[in-house]
Amino acid sequence: MTPFTTTVTGLVTDVLLPDADGPFPCVLVRTPYDRLRHRAEMRGWARRGFAAAVQDVRGRHASPGEWHPYENETADGAATARWIRRQPWSDGRLVATGASYAAHCALVLALDAPADGRPDAVVAAVPALGAADTAREPSGVERLAARAGWWAAHGDRHDSDDGALAKARAADPGLLAHLPLTALPRRLGRDLPSWPGLWHRRERGRLVARAAHARLPLLAVGGHHDHFAQDTVALWQHWGGPSARLLLGPWGHNLTAAPGPDADPAAHRVDLGDLYARWARHALAGALAPGARGAVALGGSPLWLGAGAEGEPYAPRLRLLRGAVFTADPERPVSSEHLTVPADGTPDRCLLVTPPLPRPLDVVGPAQVVLRAAADTPAADWAARLTALTAGGRAERLAVGVVRRTDPPGRATGFTVPLGRLARRLPAGTRLRLEIAGHHFPAHARNPHTGEDAVTALRLTASRRDVDPAGTVLRLPVLRSRPAATDPAQEILR
Repeated sequence: MTPFTTTVTGLVTDVLLPDADGPFPCVLVRTPYDRLRHRAEMRGWARRGFAAAVQDVRGRHASPGEWHPYENETADGAATARWIRRQPWSDGRLVATGASYAAHCALVLALDAPADGRPDAVVAAVPALGAADTAREPSGVERLAARAGWWAAHGDRHDSDDGALAKARAADPGLLAHLPLTALPRRLGRDLPSWPGLWHRRERGRLVARAAHARLPLLAVGGHHDHFAQDTVALWQHWGGPSARLLLGPWGHNLTAAPGPDADPAAHRVDLGDLYARWARHALAGALAPGARGAVALGGSPLWLGAGAEGEPYAPRLRLLRGAVFTADPERPVSSEHLTVPADGTPDRCLLVTPPLPRPLDVVGPAQVVLRAAADTPAADWAARLTALTAGGRAERLAVGVVRRTDPPGRATGFTVPLGRLARRLPAGTRLRLEIAGHHFPAHARNPHTGEDAVTALRLTASRRDVDPAGTVLRLPVLRSRPAATDPAQEILR
């Protein structure tokens, strides 16, 4: 099977048809990551009876024009959908699909396009919902390293250099520590005019809000270790179409297993290509049961659970190790890139630990840390990192949450740090370590503690923190009995 290349409203598009008599339903992928990388995916769809169309978005790779991330995609996608439906090989049925930014393209087509330009079903994998959604945590804290890496690789250029940030950091290990952060393009040695404007985008949650008005089926796919996992779940929860399905595995952003015990290649193995095609056939035929269903992998076990499974509140006992009073110094921030914890010196974080678990725990649902704490600066970020310490002495990251506060300096205040959703079996003997810090860098930008914007600040100051250990509670959602296993394909296709 050999695709043919054409232009649709000036955008270069590859089309591959099945080796059979048409017409066919069509799958559309609109991507900034080079349509040529999708040849194997196209063949997979064609073998399963679908026409496959993959398009370079405007200003990327072979498509002419200017590249403005998260702009133009609705109009360009709708024009492409109309073109597909006019082709003699098309039976008029269309599935929009994509991963990461391509999922954004599929979703705006489903949610924002005029009726004649919308698809009939959508597959959104590890969705990068929008500029603001990807740039900041729900609390407003900036996701520095991930956005710097993406913009260095893909921003304001026709092609891609996936290793651009890594190469720049190898030459200058302190690259992301230089101020102001808006000057990063100069330090990368290239023009990135859209970089400063990214941080002015505040419209987080727009597509999730629009999801309630959807009128077509959704398959949302994500990973526990993907930084967009919460957005994937929120999209599924809010979807207003006739059916919504969720598949959430122990994977990272590339939908492969993350390091650690979840990386067992035999555990939670799913043929995504086959599942997507089977779901698409069911969706186009109107054969999916109404409502929200799905499957969530229980990491650390071979089990899949129904997506509605959720544990009951459980608060393990925490013991303070050190750092009830600590200094959050942005010149020496707590690193997001390793789990090493200093055992001496001036404390840079509050460190608490639980006793060894007397029995295995299945933690399923949203976790959080409740704090009572004070900072002596007018602005402060509070980062909570939860780590599992195995009986064998290995440290495994479970969750991280960061919130931004502007409480009166020196006044103890109660607040909550959400840790996101967990789906993990913790073996007996595991201890849980909780770190409360002022920074989580370079994953997140450093709060300068002056009240200035972290992206444009030129001055940093240290912040004295005071945590009340008695007022610190780790809340975990724990299943009280052994969960019933489910088959992910059955849940997705039901």
